Amino acid sequence: MSGFNYEKNLPHQEQGIQAVLAVFDGVMTKQHFTDENPELIFAKGKYAQNLQAVQSANQIERTFDGSNVLDISMETGTGKTYTYTKTMYDLHRMLGVFKFIVIVPTLSIKAGTKYFLQSQSLVEHFRQDFGNDYEGISLKTYVVESQKMAKSKKSHISVAIDQFVKAENQREIHILLINAGMINSPSMTESGDRALKDLFDQPQAALAAVRPIVIIDEPHKFPTAKKTWENINRLNPQYILRYGATFNEQYYNLIYRLTAVEAFNQDLVKGVRVFCEEQQGGLDSQLKLTALSGNEATFELYENGKTQVFHLNKGDDLAQIHPDIFALKVEAMNKTTLALSNGVELKAGALLNPYSYSETVQDAMMKKAIAEHFKLERNLLTQTSPRIKPLTLFFIDDIAGYRSDNQIAGSLKAKFESWILAEVKERLKTEADPFYRDYLEKTIADVSLTHGGYFSKDNSESDDKIEREVNEILHDKETLLSLENPRRFIFSKWTLREGWDNPNVFQICKLRSSGSKTSKLQEVGRGLRLPVNELMERVRSPQYLLNYFVDNSEKDFVAELVGEVNKVSETAQIPTALTPELLEKIKRAYPQESNRSITNKLADNKLIDDNDNFVSSGAYHQIKQLFPNAFSTGLFQGKITEAKAKKDAIPMREGKYEELKALWELIHHKAILKYKIDSEMEFLALFVNYLKESADKFKQAGIRTKVSETYIKNAVMLVRNKEDLENTLIRFNTMSYREFLETLSTEAKIKMTTLHQAFHQVRSEWDISQFLNMQTIAQIRSGFNQFLLHHSFSKFELGYQMVNNSVHPTQFTDKNGRPKAVRVTDLGRMADEVHEPAASYLFSEIFYDSEIEHQNIANEEIEGVTVFTKIPKNSIKIPVAGGGTYSPDFAYIVKTKNNDVLNFVIESKGVKDSEHLRQEERSKIKHAECLFSHISTQTKVVFKTQFEGEQVIALMRRHLQQEEGS
Repeated sequence: MSGFNYEKNLPHQEQGIQAVLAVFDGVMTKQHFTDENPELIFAKGKYAQNLQAVQSANQIERTFDGSNVLDISMETGTGKTYTYTKTMYDLHRMLGVFKFIVIVPTLSIKAGTKYFLQSQSLVEHFRQDFGNDYEGISLKTYVVESQKMAKSKKSHISVAIDQFVKAENQREIHILLINAGMINSPSMTESGDRALKDLFDQPQAALAAVRPIVIIDEPHKFPTAKKTWENINRLNPQYILRYGATFNEQYYNLIYRLTAVEAFNQDLVKGVRVFCEEQQGGLDSQLKLTALSGNEATFELYENGKTQVFHLNKGDDLAQIHPDIFALKVEAMNKTTLALSNGVELKAGALLNPYSYSETVQDAMMKKAIAEHFKLERNLLTQTSPRIKPLTLFFIDDIAGYRSDNQIAGSLKAKFESWILAEVKERLKTEADPFYRDYLEKTIADVSLTHGGYFSKDNSESDDKIEREVNEILHDKETLLSLENPRRFIFSKWTLREGWDNPNVFQICKLRSSGSKTSKLQEVGRGLRLPVNELMERVRSPQYLLNYFVDNSEKDFVAELVGEVNKVSETAQIPTALTPELLEKIKRAYPQESNRSITNKLADNKLIDDNDNFVSSGAYHQIKQLFPNAFSTGLFQGKITEAKAKKDAIPMREGKYEELKALWELIHHKAILKYKIDSEMEFLALFVNYLKESADKFKQAGIRTKVSETYIKNAVMLVRNKEDLENTLIRFNTMSYREFLETLSTEAKIKMTTLHQAFHQVRSEWDISQFLNMQTIAQIRSGFNQFLLHHSFSKFELGYQMVNNSVHPTQFTDKNGRPKAVRVTDLGRMADEVHEPAASYLFSEIFYDSEIEHQNIANEEIEGVTVFTKIPKNSIKIPVAGGGTYSPDFAYIVKTKNNDVLNFVIESKGVKDSEHLRQEERSKIKHAECLFSHISTQTKVVFKTQFEGEQVIALMRRHLQQEEGS
């Protein structure tokens, strides 16, 4: 893999970036020394004026506390690390600021941030996607690590701090990455073994001299009344930018806020579906920690109307209190806090449910999570390429049971692997998809490779296998998400809760109650990010859900999470105009309304002027009364739900399939795509065209010699690089030219002679001899496939040939052509349990993947439509250029006034028009139009694309009017 493909110009991130930049609008800069940031100087009153203008624009109550702190609030999973990184780029471009200190609370967050900032794909993203403004600008990250020194010796000044302070290259962005523990370390204020810049022997003073901009990640971990905050201010930052989802409502100058409600409602994060394991019996049991003496803990057990008192010491097992408490001990205690072996800390008065710690409950939760994982996995890995690999995260406290030898019967690891094997073997009995069958067979070949764990004690272990697991889980997201890697289950002991995330965590199974009132939003935060596909591209639709598994002691998890999301999103924001965000908010609550109908209603009620500004201070309140559903409950229905026992399949309505049968069987006939390329020379010209277009996308791999020399200046020895002395790249060519051609010919299905001629023709622009490796082969294969797809119908023509093959079985029919029940997951990820579908719909229930699909199904009856259906995923695979396939969304049977039967196939796109479609989508739609045009020579099939705001009935009417006119 080549790394993550970061998205650019996402509105919710750009608004956070522009909020910061706008604060510094009109600021003057004064450069003192080449190794310091320029001093940022505001004209009198300009800082406060800018700040309050930004607050007004972002609908935040205008405040200014006079401090140099700017707060940017973004909900978990919405990309705050990317946001502050691009903010650094833009501050460098706009003001010449080139030294930043990024402060994070924990080592795990530091590890993730380091990985992000040092990734080559991030640098390439800014270089390729943002052009000249970022050309040649790179991030240079200096990571401050702890140093263990003998007490008798002077403290060594950190090499990272030394290099950061001395850095003078203002074409680079220099970032010092440091965690809270190191900020408070005595080494920051102790005199070192050498002076920094011949002026400072204390790191803290040296850092203060560079006039840094400080960025704080997770501000709730840095209380302003504590020592860490004092030490941050001793760094003399010109400005402090705080980025986080939680500020404990202690804002300084809040300039941008993306709330939890907005993140969920705008589909910027996954929705949440909670599975709660119900327990039979013992639900009135309660265990309470009543007292702590420092060496003894007193518990009261209330059960069956009786109360018993127990006294436990360090090391005692809680099973002596209640037999259903499994593998849980008192690990440590003092007079205020008791620590359990599962990492939970309890204060006097804390309550536990004994049955939450039952081995039976744990087993049931794990089995359910495994079953749900494989349902989800099959759906995501058998969809049209590119695929999405889901991960499941288990929080456990039985580390010994997980790390045990597999031969120990009944251990957590042994049971888990046995359940995995049983589930996979059962699925292989019926699985037909060749890719997924192979993936499942790899699971059986070595089930131990399907899972891995990370626990705090792993940091001191020397086991190579464990070390590889930990590195993959913590640092190597690309490898973890590779479809060549069967690992998809991760175990941890709460260690990964904060500071770690992976976008493809689709399930979190929380074994054992935490015993304390932890933030529910923080708990689900590890799995809220939107997923990436196998090409490392973010996937935003359809709406994805995070499955979260808890035990019965957290039966109110959904209500508490929804309440928390709405509570943390409350803010005194009173807009002054009809913004695009407010308009979208109203549209989501009233999907039958269009942008124009909403603005017309507001204008008719004299609430907005011609520029969409509110005409009075009370206009916003009147809008809330006019569209109450957009403002009533905050979180949209279905974003956070409780998992209910649902059937896996639903039957069709009686007699409806017979109306659809002829069209269904017609579009299920296999079609072969035919490239209308007349000769090998014409194909050669196409391939040469691709190579020329893509030449600058290939990177040389190898080793380049860097030569430096020392010289004396003012009695000081310095070093300079002699870049022109040796500039020869020793290339990593792992193949001979012939081996390369043979392999590429096989992989790309192109004749060797054609390949050779093509490389010969472009040799003056691109010398293939510098790129003879498998990475180049993979890049050419995928790149040329994309080229063929994007340039089909423009650079060459295509056609289809129908094949008389056996149609049945299909997702609607059995092998004999009889209608059958259809899997719910093939119809949609979301369900509408409130509305009934139109009477002509093939099914009696509504399942959908997007809002435009939802509207089509739940719409009022369309005159003339005898039956219509959502086409199940991947049931119709239209071959497209480059080797992929395409499947439309809906099929309609319409009877006209003349009793003619028309077959409509509809593709629904939630964008304004075709200009807003990606090039790949436009090409695929063109293929569908070509195929259905070919089919229509025998049976009339009309293919149409429905865009946002359009109704299917309008598409049909326009077509009928055109036919009548012709």
